Amino acid sequence: MVCVHVAIVKFILSLQLGFNKPQIRHLISIVNGIILCEGCKNLSTIREAAGKERHLSSTTRFLNESPWSVNHLQKQRMGLIMQSIRKQPRNRGKLIVYLLLDDTSCKKESTTRRMEGLDFHYSHENGKSVWSHCIVTMHVVSEGQSFAWDYRPYFREKYCEDHRLTFKSKNELAMEMIEAFPADEADCIYVLADSWYTSRDLLDACNARGFHVIAAVKSNRTICPTGIRTSMSDFAATYIDNADLRSVTVENKRYRVYAYEGPLADTENVRVLLSWEGKFDANACPFCIVCTDLSLDLVTILSYYRIRWHIETGYRYFKELLGFDQYQLLSFKGINRYWAIQFLTQNLLELQRMTWSKSSAKLTLGDVVRRFRHEHKGQMLLYVFEQAMQKKPLFDILRDLKMIS
Repeated sequence: MVCVHVAIVKFILSLQLGFNKPQIRHLISIVNGIILCEGCKNLSTIREAAGKERHLSSTTRFLNESPWSVNHLQKQRMGLIMQSIRKQPRNRGKLIVYLLLDDTSCKKESTTRRMEGLDFHYSHENGKSVWSHCIVTMHVVSEGQSFAWDYRPYFREKYCEDHRLTFKSKNELAMEMIEAFPADEADCIYVLADSWYTSRDLLDACNARGFHVIAAVKSNRTICPTGIRTSMSDFAATYIDNADLRSVTVENKRYRVYAYEGPLADTENVRVLLSWEGKFDANACPFCIVCTDLSLDLVTILSYYRIRWHIETGYRYFKELLGFDQYQLLSFKGINRYWAIQFLTQNLLELQRMTWSKSSAKLTLGDVVRRFRHEHKGQMLLYVFEQAMQKKPLFDILRDLKMIS
């Protein structure tokens, strides 16, 4: 006897993946286990949480060897998510979609050597290179919904040379996801990123698709106010004083902002905001944001950029709630499939969050996971009660629940 929430089954069946019955059962079992498992998450503990429905070796083979396509799973999942986004009521005439770009590291112990794809990658969190997998991801936010959308594994150039792979920079991987995003001509798309992704090539790729960019930019980039070519940091230190700034309040936070419009390095006519949180400090380097949509006012630009925080909270939910980086698989094929199932699980939880939020207060993904676990325990207790009423022996009930062998 295995309890699986009906929402999990409905979501996976609605994807129409073309999997055979054993593959569907494996996928449902893994997603169910990821949601129910508390504490450390690896295939063993995920299997335990799912009621030991599938043998561990069978689950491992499903990830490492079974004939199914990650690309097809991704395509079907993304199609379903876009349907959900387009069905939502809109505050404005156009559909506004925010594409959030960033990268994250899945850290492993330095003694882990047999796991494929590991290398030393720079970690922003640690401030140094760590032994890890690195993936560039895209997150989609629109009409109150927030979905983990797509990802690309990143390998350093030396690793690609050693393993005969085609090297692609993080910016190139990000551009691949931008070019693949299924936008309609009428959609208004904003790409949000930190300063690691604000390259001329990425801006051009967004412009080619009619997307706008709102992103952080390093203060050493060159601007040309009144014909003077200078870095933004030098311009702020030399020419700006408090009287030149505008006071802007966004979500109860106050900023002092200087707005510049013109060329940025080798990029033509953009708007750049040089901002200080709280009060102006001539000795502090400003936080700089570039915006390619010249029609937006300062409050809107800062408000839109703050939406980028969704991808940071998304990483926290992935790692702390779903165990995104806790895998112990050795095959990179299996690891890549595990990541794809993690994205699918996040999308399921977000859709369920929207459904349950309609009848109660606004929920977080953590609230949704806790409700799944609570309802699962309720199903288990109901099953035990019903079996006890039928005078079924306790040993048989425990065996059905996979609590004894």
